[in-house]
Amino acid sequence: QVRFVESGGGLVQAGGSLRLSCTAPRSITSTFNAHTMAWYRQGPGNERELVASIPLRGTANYADSVKDRFTISRNNARKTLYLQMTSLRPEDTGVYYCNPLPHNGDYWGQGTQVTVAS
Repeated sequence: QVRFVESGGGLVQAGGSLRLSCTAPRSITSTFNAHTMAWYRQGPGNERELVASIPLRGTANYADSVKDRFTISRNNARKTLYLQMTSLRPEDTGVYYCNPLPHNGDYWGQGTQVTVAS
């Protein structure tokens, strides 16, 4: 099954930064180029939640919890989605995934683990 591929996670101290990337395999690049793309995350014991989204053109949107700390961007030519995370907090810990918005269950990847130590 073809899925998006996330990378860039890791262990970081509170207040630190990370940059996540998500690439679209060749067979689903048309999906990437046709949809609003988003980052989601699932923290320990929590349901998966929407973190940020970005349309093909226009303004990005953010969850209140990450506003002014995270920046989502996309490179349509490279079929890559990014999430720049700054001022990280322990509550940002979780597995981060990319997917279109609304999400497509067929495309959930393995995600990338972000752990923020206090």
